[in-house]
Amino acid sequence: MTAKELLNEGKAALSEVTDEYELDAWYLFEHATGIARHEYLMDSQVAITDEKCNIFREYISKRSKHIPLQHIVGTQWFMGLEFEVNEHVLIPRQDTEVLVEESLKVIKAGDSVLDMCTGSGCIIISLAKNTSLSEAVGVDVSADALGVAKINAVRHDADVKFVQSDLFTELGSAKHDVIVSNPPYIETEEINHLMPEVREHEPMIALDGGADGLIFYRKIINESGMFLKDGGYLLFEVGHNQADEVCRLMEEAGFKDVMSIKDLCGIKRVCKGRI
Repeated sequence: MTAKELLNEGKAALSEVTDEYELDAWYLFEHATGIARHEYLMDSQVAITDEKCNIFREYISKRSKHIPLQHIVGTQWFMGLEFEVNEHVLIPRQDTEVLVEESLKVIKAGDSVLDMCTGSGCIIISLAKNTSLSEAVGVDVSADALGVAKINAVRHDADVKFVQSDLFTELGSAKHDVIVSNPPYIETEEINHLMPEVREHEPMIALDGGADGLIFYRKIINESGMFLKDGGYLLFEVGHNQADEVCRLMEEAGFKDVMSIKDLCGIKRVCKGRI
């Protein structure tokens, strides 16, 4: 079978599943065959081995069941780094890069940084790779998620300590210069309305933020003061329309210089303040 025939077969199968069937088919084709788009355009009649055809068809079959692309190929790019992902961790989103970028603006060389609800570890590993930290700590309640985070830290030679803990319960008394967090923030009632790729294949524990989506923000804000050094920063990623309320909660808890930062789409995506 030629490359063109195989790619068209995939597009046809996915056209009944997603409006982005062409992009998805291309993505899976490149991963399955190792043929980049520019190579395909130079010779779309190149023969594809039966083994690679079968891999591609298996990918297409999984995508037809709304399995996320990143779970199919097992990786996702974030902040210029490729991270391993699976059903145990939230897939890193480009939106979250705003949180990393804003964190890097306040982090100084030699700082200690804690990432609460670390998941795949993409935030704390990206921070550790982009600045010289005295300590980098990733915290998550899920042992399975931490297993993925540890693999990613090894993959990128990042010196990060991972701790299994329900928020701050197992962290002792150490204080940090910066705490960052992308906690679960979807309202419970909204989860059933999410795309099937999200609600059926990403971990519910990383999505459900309680009735109003703010339960973890309240807990982290109320407890983080005990784990921040004087003048230390707390930064959150927030969901659509949550920034004003999260900023208000931070101000009520005594944080100063509280502000929100917009993403490239003009949505308030990050809240930050200092103790």
